[in-house]
This record gives sequence, structure tokens and C-alpha cells, in this order.
Amino acid sequence: MKRIFIDREKCDGCKNCTVACMQAHRATPGTVYDLDLLDRKNEARHTIVSDGKGRYTPVFCRHCAVPDCVGACMSGALKKEPDTGHVQYDEKRCGTCFMCVMSCPYGNVKPDKATRSKILKCDFCKDDPEGPNCVRACPKKAIWVEEVEVL
Repeated sequence: MKRIFIDREKCDGCKNCTVACMQAHRATPGTVYDLDLLDRKNEARHTIVSDGKGRYTPVFCRHCAVPDCVGACMSGALKKEPDTGHVQYDEKRCGTCFMCVMSCPYGNVKPDKATRSKILKCDFCKDDPEGPNCVRACPKKAIWVEEVEVL
């Protein structure tokens, strides 16, 4: 199973990963040059946390081995895919109870700010054969994908 790893010492908070995520999941076609960064419909699926002292921590979905978000989902909208190990979200099945939001110990599942009728979480850019756009956009190589063995 592939996971995103983080070296917070390398992250300078540039948010290239955030823009790449927004671009990858935007509702309307276009390039990064016409991406509306203030449009809530283009919200990124991860967060960059600043400690206020110039240090940043990228926070991404860990696609946990035993994901609490999946366990809390009563409608079956969140599932861990057996072939990839990634937790995927089916918006059509979501009951908007946000139990997944409350159960994620890392705060990586969040209600979308535009409608508050669905959740946003990393989907590992599942439709992009080149993998997560955030990883490719990081100029410092602070985030990367690595194959891990699941026990």
C-alpha cells in the first residue's frame, strides 16, 4: 500500500501542495493560472499547520490501517479499498452526520466549507495515474509517496 510521508523539517509552508490539491479537485476545468483560490468549492483536502515560529507541518490523511473514520461511518460512504489500502469517500452514500469528522484522530476529515453537505478528505488523486498532485508539486520534497507493508 502506498502512503504519503512527510518530512516537516523540509516544509517551508509554501503551500504549493495545497494549490496542487485544489487544482486537482476543482469543479471547473482550467489551469492553475485561472484557479480561484478563494472559491470554497476549490478547497484543498489537507492542511498546512504553522506553529507561528516559522515551522510548518503538512497534515495529510494517513489512510490508517484501521481507520476510525470508516468505523464511524454509518452510511457506508467511507470504505477502505482492499487493493490500495486507501480510504475512499462516496458522496452519494453520505448521510452528512460527520461522525467521520469527529472520529479522525488527526483531523484530516473535514466538512466542505462551500456546502457543509459532504466531507473532504484525501483521495490520493485516485483518478490520476501519476499519483497525488501534492507530492509532485512540492519543491522541497518534504512530502513523498512510499510503499509500506501492512501487517
